[in-house]
Amino acid sequence: MGEFWPVTDVLAYLAGRWSVSRSVRDLASGTDGQFTGTTEFRADTEFTGTTEFRADAEGPGGLLHHESGTFVWQGVARPAERTLRFLPGPGGTARVRFADGRPFHDLDLTSGRHVADHPCSADLYRGEFTVRDSDHWRTVWRVRGPAKDLVLRTDYAREG
Repeated sequence: MGEFWPVTDVLAYLAGRWSVSRSVRDLASGTDGQFTGTTEFRADTEFTGTTEFRADAEGPGGLLHHESGTFVWQGVARPAERTLRFLPGPGGTARVRFADGRPFHDLDLTSGRHVADHPCSADLYRGEFTVRDSDHWRTVWRVRGPAKDLVLRTDYAREG
């Protein structure tokens, strides 16, 4: 199958618990950080978004993505967490939203690889998602703009 592992249904693939290891590099300052923790994708029963968000869904659906762990930056360890919503998209894809429902990006892993852009103020986030096998995937976000010059590389491994 080559370098990437195709995923026919992104929500089914992501469902469950994953260990997370993320490196964060500030290219402007040369500073490095590290996040370690877990991500859980579970049924999103709270979301009642508009039909715009779920045009292809049959009733409620999607996954709530909750990540928590420890972020170490400049030698200081702090708890960190975030929540995203992954809503059903056409043909086994997903529409990724922030916790409050604002659009983040779409996710199509049918080829095992996807590139997504997200403008944030004057900065541009470009994410590359790659699936290695049934239990491992990676994201690499490159952030460029007047406020940020970062590379965030995250490896996910499915937990038992």
